[in-house]
This record gives sequence, structure tokens and C-alpha cells, in this order.
Amino acid sequence: MKLKNYTSEFTKNLKLATPIMMGSLGHLLVGLIDDIMVGQLGPVELAATSLGNSLVFIALSIGLGFSFAITPLIAESDGEGDAEKGRRIFQHGLILSTILGVVMVVMLFLLKPILYHLDQPEEVVLLAMPYYEIVALSMLPLMIFQGFKQFADGLSETKYSMYATIITNIVNVVLNFVLIYGFWIFPKLGLVGAALGTLISRIVMVVFLYLVMKKKKKFAVYMNRLKFGELKSSIFLKITKLGLPTALQMLFEVGLFTASVLLAGTLGAFPQAANQIAIKMSSTTFMIAVGIGAAATIRVGNQKGLGDYLELRRIAFSNFLLILIIMSVFTVGFILLKDILPWMFTDNLEVIGIASSLLVIAGIFQLSDGMQAVILGALRGLQDVNVPSIITFIAYWIIGFPVCIYFGSIADLGTFGIWIGLLTALTSSAIMLFLRFNYLSKKLIREKYELT
Repeated sequence: MKLKNYTSEFTKNLKLATPIMMGSLGHLLVGLIDDIMVGQLGPVELAATSLGNSLVFIALSIGLGFSFAITPLIAESDGEGDAEKGRRIFQHGLILSTILGVVMVVMLFLLKPILYHLDQPEEVVLLAMPYYEIVALSMLPLMIFQGFKQFADGLSETKYSMYATIITNIVNVVLNFVLIYGFWIFPKLGLVGAALGTLISRIVMVVFLYLVMKKKKKFAVYMNRLKFGELKSSIFLKITKLGLPTALQMLFEVGLFTASVLLAGTLGAFPQAANQIAIKMSSTTFMIAVGIGAAATIRVGNQKGLGDYLELRRIAFSNFLLILIIMSVFTVGFILLKDILPWMFTDNLEVIGIASSLLVIAGIFQLSDGMQAVILGALRGLQDVNVPSIITFIAYWIIGFPVCIYFGSIADLGTFGIWIGLLTALTSSAIMLFLRFNYLSKKLIREKYELT
């Protein structure tokens, strides 16, 4: 095939992906703004936000991964032109997302004592506790938002969640300014102020998206509430069968990065703060991959509904090529700007020096990180989630985590060694997932044409 057969899809891919990228970046920006503004208080405070978010990120990965199951099912029903089927999937998915949000809040409060037993600096733990408690509460509005967002994404209406996150970040910046540092009648609350800003802004985000969907004509049929008799265990089960493995995929990856936070914390507050800077920068670029991956899910899901597997494979590969080009730019940027980017977070020279070395590794793994995210998106569009879950577990915990331990502790390379392990994990994941998609897409094409 000519290169143009793939590059010709870039415009359509980006049209779908850009609002999702912006929305995902908006989610991340809430935490990034917290880190930048809290970082001005000192490296110990920055380390405290890192520790406070460590368990929250694990819960969040489960919740987000579960909600991702809604998108391919909606995309498939949209491809089939069956709005009533889409309505039932959306509302069952929203109910499950809300229930999961409640479970996450309860779980995070029950897990709170763990923070005292992770061999972290005492001053960091004491600062992290009140921050953690408030951010844990924000998981409920965030999960309700995800139910609405993933539904809209499945209908290729990706811009509204982007608008919601833009508003969220404006609210968050304003609240952070007045609550972290103190302004006018507002007291200086430090880390607690950052957490309150996150909670309030996420409530605003849900309210905004709900009002938009109630108003827009395209969503009208979907917003008709299910009657109690319409609730079907089979639909709950279908979403759960897709959502649980997808949640596990995200849990395995985010869990490894959380483990890197805890491993860095055993080295002291400064290495932990530097690790947090590198993770935040990498997470920012990863949101681009999340956007392209979501576009792959939507477009592959549409083609699955239509039964056009040749077109499905071509569109998927156009997304793979697109993310390789984008992430190559970030690779160069991270390496060239490694001594400049950490200054956004802190002026502590020791922290900056450690973070600078980590950004070199972060730059190198941009390609692997981007590819594995987009290939997972394409596999999600095929509703293939069980084998990818096994692949991600092997890549992150059988291969990557032992490498983190060896180079970080045994070889005494510190945080740099930990990040060698992260690079190994992401590269292993990308290779194995690509082989999986290549096999499945060829199999679908072969089976269809053998039958005809």
C-alpha cells in the first residue's frame, strides 16, 4: 500500500482525536496545575502531592479503564444505526460508572492507613493525608463525568467533554490561587486548598456536560431515562466483560508508575519530587496518545459494526503511523529541553538535576508509550480486551518491575534505574500488542473472504 493510503486518514483521525486529547490533557492539567502551584511551596510539599496521588491514581486507572468500555459499544451501535441500542448501553454504563465512583471513594478511605506503611519520609506523609482525603472524594464526580464523556466519544461527538475540561481548569486555577496561597477573604490552605480546588472543579465539569447533553438535539433520544423494567443484567454484564479487562490494563500500567513513585520515595523527598516531575511531563504527552487511541477505538468500532475489516485495518494503521510521528517530536523535545522543563516545578537544584536525567529516559520511551496506547485503543474497538490484559500484565510486572528493582536498588542507579525499567516495560508492551492486533485483523479479513 502507498503511504498516502494511511496519511490521507490523518485529518479525520485528528478531528476526532484533538478534542479527546484536549479533554484528557485537561484532566491531567488539574493535577499538573496543583503540582506547579504546590511546588512553589517547596519540594517536600511537591513530594506530598505525589504520595497523596499514588493510591488515587491506582483507583482512577480502574475507573477510567472501566468507563472506556462504553465507547466501542456505542461506536458499534452508531455504525449499525441503532440509537435505541446505544441508549440502553449508555444508561447502563452511566449507572455502572456512578456505582464504581462510590466504591472508589469508599475504597480509598479504607486504604488510607497504607500511606503510613510505605517507608516514605514522615514529613511527606503528614502533609499528604488531608490532601489525599479530599482528592479521594473527587473520584465520584469524575466517574459520573466519564460515563457521559465515553458515551459522547462513541458517537464521535468529542468536543463537548473538551469544553467541560477547559472550564474545569479555569475554575481550578482560580480556586488554587485563592486557596493555596490565600487571597482576600480566603485563608492560606496550602495542599488542602489544592485538593479543594480539584474537588469543586470536577463537580462543575459534571454539571456542565450534563446540561449540554440535555440541550443538544442529537443526544435527546439517548437522554430518555430508562424505566426500571428496562434494566437488563445482560447489558450490565456485557459492559463489565469489556470494562473489567480494560480496567486491569490501565491498573497494570498505572500501578507500575505508582510503584516507581514509592520506590523513589524510599530514596528520599528530593528523588521523589524529581520522579513526580518526570511522570507529570510524560503523562502530559501520553494524553496525546490517549486521544489518538480513542480515535482508533471509535473508527475501528464503526468499521466493526459495518463489517469492513480491510478498511478497519487500514484506518488502524493510519493511527499507528500518526502517533509515531507525533511522539517522535516529543522525544526530541524532551531530550533538548531536559534542563529547562524541571524549572516549571521547582528551583531546587538537586531536584532539577535528578529530573533532568529522568527526562532523557522519558524522551526515549515516548515512541513505545504512544504506540502501546493507540494499539490498545484499536484492540478495544475490536472488543478484544482479555488477551491484551494478559500482555500488559506480563510487560509491566513480569518484565518491567523486576528491571525497575534491579537497576533502581541492586545496581544502585536510583531513580534513573527505575526509569530504565519503565522504558523496558513500555517497549515490551508495544511490541506484543502490535503482534496481537496484526494477527487479529488479518484473521478477520481472511475469515470474511473465505466465507464469501
